[in-house]
Amino acid sequence: MKYYNITFSPTGGTKKVADIVAKGIGGEWESVELCVSKTDIIPHTFSKDDICIIAVPSFGGRVPEINVERIRNLKGNGARAILLCVYGNRAYEDTLTELFDEASNAGFKCICAIGAIAEHSIARQFASGRPDADDEKDLTDFAKQISNKIKSADCNFKDEIPGNRNPYKERGKSTSKPETSQNCIGCGVCAKGCPAGAISFDNPSQTDNDKCISCMKCISVCPLGARALGDTVLNAVSDRLGKVCNDRKQNELFI
Repeated sequence: MKYYNITFSPTGGTKKVADIVAKGIGGEWESVELCVSKTDIIPHTFSKDDICIIAVPSFGGRVPEINVERIRNLKGNGARAILLCVYGNRAYEDTLTELFDEASNAGFKCICAIGAIAEHSIARQFASGRPDADDEKDLTDFAKQISNKIKSADCNFKDEIPGNRNPYKERGKSTSKPETSQNCIGCGVCAKGCPAGAISFDNPSQTDNDKCISCMKCISVCPLGARALGDTVLNAVSDRLGKVCNDRKQNELFI
């Protein structure tokens, strides 16, 4: 039996939650990060004895489209999967349902699912500092229940997770595109890490907004803080989310 922690974590929140769950379950976990440039994607094939966490952020109530493509390239072969959806305290809507469908189609045996909260990747004042100590307590408790299920070899899981299918929620188009300041020295760290290939290697200060998926990874990896959202965009996002993100959402386990 091998343990794999498969994440798509542009700004680190999804990975942080997944790591807490993995630690609570125990074992030696191999990290597989799917939020990397296309050239850095490594094909992975699993076996029915393996345990996999598949963790994704919710982008507007859906699994990020580019992440869907990468999950489809995984070969589950009956590996047991713990599904994990991380969202910024608004709502995850159809994300878990879509993740269940994609993981199942890729050959994974889904045994449980978690909806968890991390700091919002754009308007970081929402769910600021989460996952916090209370979240860690919740997630560790979830992990113990999951560990017991793994030890019992129980693979039964009723698909009662929230969300719609046929159709899923329509994907929206984000207008939250990072901008580059004069602090940019053209080091190319952002271009190398961009999962969508939206940043020019020849001139990293330039972004193809048609390719950009607004994942904010370029902001999180820039060593000089030369990438950010403009004040107008950030204020608009904050105003839009203010009414739905202020109440503290709770982590959920479906097992």
